[in-house]
Amino acid sequence: MKQIAIYLSVAAMLGASVTMSHAQTVGPNGETAVPSSSVVVTDAQAAEVKKAGYKAALLWHEQSDFVNAVTSGAKDEFERLGVEVVAVTSAGFDAAKQRSDIETALTKQPNMILSLPLDPVTSAAAFKEAKDAGVSLTFLSNLPSGYQHPADYTAVVTDDLFQMGKQAADALAEAMGGKGTVGWIYHDATYYVTNQRDNAFKATIEKDYPDISIVAEQGISDPARAEDIANAMLLKNPDLGGIYVTWAGPAEGVLAALRANGNTSTKIVTLDLSEPIALDMVRGGNVAAIVADEAHELGRAMAAAATLRLIGQDVPAFVVAPALTVKSDTVKEGWNRSLKIDPPASVLNAQ
Repeated sequence: MKQIAIYLSVAAMLGASVTMSHAQTVGPNGETAVPSSSVVVTDAQAAEVKKAGYKAALLWHEQSDFVNAVTSGAKDEFERLGVEVVAVTSAGFDAAKQRSDIETALTKQPNMILSLPLDPVTSAAAFKEAKDAGVSLTFLSNLPSGYQHPADYTAVVTDDLFQMGKQAADALAEAMGGKGTVGWIYHDATYYVTNQRDNAFKATIEKDYPDISIVAEQGISDPARAEDIANAMLLKNPDLGGIYVTWAGPAEGVLAALRANGNTSTKIVTLDLSEPIALDMVRGGNVAAIVADEAHELGRAMAAAATLRLIGQDVPAFVVAPALTVKSDTVKEGWNRSLKIDPPASVLNAQ
């Protein structure tokens, strides 16, 4: 799953707590969100960019379908703009490797770097040489500690976090017929991405669904504990109508607990695409829906933002891409919209 290791790294650094919910997505320092659809390089600006001969490096945290989709979105936009991509790397969730990737990429003199900083503190030092050299830095879902906009970076681009949580609440409520009891398994760490998603789910249930009650709440930082947490919830609340799980990794553990208990009625909603979770969903199991992001659009927006900065245009500090709800009858459409690829063969064959 694309962000588990990041979440856990931040959790270890900052400690465990859950922030207050917001009515809309805000950035890591409270910035107002701007939709990615508004971050556009016009055709006239593209002609200007093509003459400049800019170069870009894509320095990622890991290799996955999600990262591949972000890369594809960025490459498609850079191709339109005539920007040469001189490096694409994966740090394997290793902050030291990411720093080495930055140093190696800088030898190719990129004008732009797109990256997800693995750790706020170490990344601040790792990206300093690029920052000092005037490279346009655009970050995915994370921000190096102490970096200020617009002096130090172009933008942070991420998901519409509030909408992801809200759509999860709406999907679970629909699967439960608008009434019943719910368990809420949230990410037990201070990290604005998961905190906003989780709290948006809770706020939406409490505000919009008066006949649904959240009767069990439990934080999680280690996905391996998900099955035990679910078992404890079900022991105290055997009639749970649904369970929200903060992301797909721990949702697999919750699903295992339901199966071990012979429970076919409690519905699960989680965030981020996952083959095991989608397979249960299309087979008519416990999983009611998955809420995902538009990863390809994230890459396009990052590339556009970085380029606009180079041609002297103002770029908002915090940019969000749309969320989408994937259900059993929209799984192929959802996978294509999010990742620009078909679902795994196992999921397609199970439909």
